[in-house]
Amino acid sequence: MSEHFKKASAPVNSSIAILAIARQPILDQRRAVFGYELFDRSPGNESYSAASDAALLFNLLSSADTEMFSGHKLIFINCTHQTLAGGHLELIQPDRVVLEIPPMQTHQSEPEDIETYLQTLAEVHKRGFRLAFDESVLSPAYASWLTLASFIKLDISQISTDQLDIIAQQALHAPNVRLVAEKVETVAQFERASRAGVSLFQGYWFAKPVLITGQTIRPAQAAVIQLINLVRKQASTAEIEEIFKHDPTLSFNLLRFINSAGFGLRCEVTSFRHAVMLLGLKKLFRWAALLMTTSGAAGGSAAVGSAAVVRGRLMELLAAELLSDEECDNAFVVGIFSLLDTMLGLPLETALESISLPPSVVDALLHGTGALAPFLRLTLACESADDATFAETAKVLNLTGHQINWAHLQALAWAENMTN
Repeated sequence: MSEHFKKASAPVNSSIAILAIARQPILDQRRAVFGYELFDRSPGNESYSAASDAALLFNLLSSADTEMFSGHKLIFINCTHQTLAGGHLELIQPDRVVLEIPPMQTHQSEPEDIETYLQTLAEVHKRGFRLAFDESVLSPAYASWLTLASFIKLDISQISTDQLDIIAQQALHAPNVRLVAEKVETVAQFERASRAGVSLFQGYWFAKPVLITGQTIRPAQAAVIQLINLVRKQASTAEIEEIFKHDPTLSFNLLRFINSAGFGLRCEVTSFRHAVMLLGLKKLFRWAALLMTTSGAAGGSAAVGSAAVVRGRLMELLAAELLSDEECDNAFVVGIFSLLDTMLGLPLETALESISLPPSVVDALLHGTGALAPFLRLTLACESADDATFAETAKVLNLTGHQINWAHLQALAWAENMTN
């Protein structure tokens, strides 16, 4: 069977992406942590733009864990007007997120331009997002925006003492707004801001940004486009689920997203079908569009993705003879995630920390134990033409050589059919 395996191919080219999110604390007057501002520092996103917004949102959704969201602190993220209009924010739970909104791009913005964005700002505010602006929101032109503000951020290095006092007096007319001093680098700046009425502080004098790094895999854009097309034509849940079963990089990203702290579910989701149903077509489209925005050129090995797909399908077919439907689904997950270490360049245990999986899946992948472990051993024996393990495991599972070989041929054909 190893010759059949070598001939299998599938367009599962994926790229490994380096995640790097800088987290800088925002402190109150007692120097207790009030929240964190996040900055995307991933390679290729050095400059601030709508694209870096999308990358930060995707990385936040994909890798937001208990460390990132520890202590129920607020999370401040920069957000361009293009990102606000793009609809990606529908994927984020708003209760702990503050959106930092820049002023209009031109210094001489027309009043109608400011009012045009007011509706978008009002909609995200109504959803529960808190909004932060710079001091320009205190000017008469932005009066309609000020009613939506929860925070006003001030670059303390660019504001004189007299200007700071004036801003603080103006802010008194917005009693629900808190002033945040940015770029505080000396005790004198901290004391000056405190005297003026500033209650929150951020800068190198307190703490430099801490870099949180990691890796993830991005599916090939062709796979994401195929998913988007299915969603746009309102395909059935079964059809959409099939796409995820064919592409381990898509399925990895989906399960990591749906179970991330940023999505805000109270239960773990381990089934592709369940994840698709929970998201719904609208959110699934938003997620796929954001994934498309952040997917780089395909650069991974097609053979690795193809091997993972074949493993998953073969394990599912073999388990169908002996296990429940739920465990057959889990067998598929074991197969496609058994090569995550190769895809990510990380130990498998580390790679699996970013997703929630059933105990039977974890036992099989990490410990070689449990009901699914013999199916994985048998699958690996098929790949490597390990006759001794093949015979021993087949006997344990009470499967004939004919059953196993036929299932392997079906799995190979199924993996190749995704190109058609």
